[in-house]
Amino acid sequence: MEVNLIAPCGMNCGLCVWYQFGKYDLNKRGIHKEYCPGCIPRGENCTHMGDKCELLAEGKVRFCFECVDFPCKRLKSLDKRYRTKYHLSMIENLRFIQTEGIESFLAKERNKWRCEKCGRAICCHNGLCLTCDLDVLIQNPKYRWNEQKQ
Repeated sequence: MEVNLIAPCGMNCGLCVWYQFGKYDLNKRGIHKEYCPGCIPRGENCTHMGDKCELLAEGKVRFCFECVDFPCKRLKSLDKRYRTKYHLSMIENLRFIQTEGIESFLAKERNKWRCEKCGRAICCHNGLCLTCDLDVLIQNPKYRWNEQKQ
């Protein structure tokens, strides 16, 4: 986990399927997804929020909690979708970073999202380790959390 992979909205880009596909160059294995280096590394500030937030678009805040409107309506909506579908709360992430600091957050994330088999990060979008469980995704490209692995 790297500091520059934590987006202003609280998303840990290192857990994203598009980031991991690029990191491990997985298109060579038979499923094709766009690669993404993460919001901050590609200069987007925040893919999820930057297009509607002037502070993020202009790089005036590093994290959304620095805004007087935190958490805004758009962040709440995004957070609800990610909590429901992906077992990740951006608002909880941001509150943890705000109170405990980024290094403590990264340590917590390493532990929480660690593959028990190989130690790499699992993907927040499907709950799979894209090193150990890639065959599951190859067999079912729409695999989501808690489906039966074969």
